[in-house]
Amino acid sequence: MDIKWFKGKRVTVFGIGLQGGGVGTIRFLVENGAKVIATDIKSKKELSHSLEQLKDLKNIEYVLGQHRQEDFTKVDMVIKTPQAPWTNKHIKLALSNNIPVEVDSSLFFKLCKNLIIGITGTKGKTTTSHLIYHILKKSGKNPIKIGIGQMPVLDRLKILKKNSVVVFELSSWRLSGLTNAKSSPQIGVFTNFFPDHMNYYRTMDEYLTDKKNIFIHQKPNDWFVCNRDDDTVRELCCQAVGNVIAVANNEHISSGRSIFCEDGEIFINNGIDIECAMFVTDLPLRGLHNVNNVMCAIGATVAYGISNKKIIAAVKSFRGVAHRLEFVAEKKGVKYFNDTAATNPHSACAALKSFDESIILIAGGVDKNLSYTEFAKSIVHNVKGVVFIKGTATDKIIRLIKKELDHGDEKMSFEIVDAMDKAVEIASMGARSGDVVLLSPGAASFGIFANEFDRGNQFKRVVESL
Repeated sequence: MDIKWFKGKRVTVFGIGLQGGGVGTIRFLVENGAKVIATDIKSKKELSHSLEQLKDLKNIEYVLGQHRQEDFTKVDMVIKTPQAPWTNKHIKLALSNNIPVEVDSSLFFKLCKNLIIGITGTKGKTTTSHLIYHILKKSGKNPIKIGIGQMPVLDRLKILKKNSVVVFELSSWRLSGLTNAKSSPQIGVFTNFFPDHMNYYRTMDEYLTDKKNIFIHQKPNDWFVCNRDDDTVRELCCQAVGNVIAVANNEHISSGRSIFCEDGEIFINNGIDIECAMFVTDLPLRGLHNVNNVMCAIGATVAYGISNKKIIAAVKSFRGVAHRLEFVAEKKGVKYFNDTAATNPHSACAALKSFDESIILIAGGVDKNLSYTEFAKSIVHNVKGVVFIKGTATDKIIRLIKKELDHGDEKMSFEIVDAMDKAVEIASMGARSGDVVLLSPGAASFGIFANEFDRGNQFKRVVESL
């Protein structure tokens, strides 16, 4: 696809949004000569921050508080927000009228001429993406971050140079757009797979189908880095058309290319020689799950051609990612950690396993139609107190905690609040020197917070003011 295609075309952007993705898409289209219809069900007041960022642009028609039928039937293209399902009635209307529907990611893949390292997984993709970028940067390359966290996508095309390598974090929503494009990144990384977004997908198979676009359209010279510790991802290795680099914890992989951990040491196997890269104790990140994230990042940069020596030095200098087991402060001997990105119970369980100290947990929020049984058990057996943010997930977790407590002699106190300052206040009152106060919700943030990053930022502000 040529970028000149957009000149003079009428393009509907379905979802301006609050996080910057829609803003980046609109800016890209206007700068390339398109006539944009920007439509969002939210009001002008709700979208004020996004609209402020677009006030310098012309050739935009705003349709707010509603969606008009003609904006999906009398245009040259519709670009939907990644989170809007393909079953949405407006998307189906466009497709039934032979109007092409794209996502920012599918257009990026069609327009980008540079090598793309794509990272997906239910969790770990942001940490892995940041670490891949860090290794490449420290090795003298010119990496460009795309879609990582709240970073935009399409308007980044203009900053690419011939020597740029794209590091693209790909959610299942963005990967879904690659089905019709039949595209996969030249280096694809799959960190793990477990239940999430069950309020969006009808089945786990649907969720996995979108995720598989990380490698399913690759060519024989491409690379697939897969985490063999995850049963689902492990089974996908045999479907890869290109080269495979397996990642495994506590499994010696003597044949084939791999990155594995054995007896506390991480090894790089290039298919011929096996080299000890570093000890797990050398890693700058907490938690067993982060060992896998580090090995996935090593696998991707090995595939790109970075030397083992440069990779090892870069990993040791990495300082982590905001909102992911992020150390915030120590107050009166109590350490505060922000893990707001743990928006599902599996991730929150992993966070609880990352500490030997006594934990006061701040958790809960909105349910994504997930099972909280294991999280409730982990709370009962691994924390000394918990403060809940109110929401549908919180109601579920508390019912399961009470059920678990009925089976044993454990006792637990917990409170439910509707504001972060109150949550931190109660958690701090219950903490003693040597304890950890951990925000790891295991649930979505809708309602009380704008998003999970707002939730984490509020936590940090309150902690820093203690």
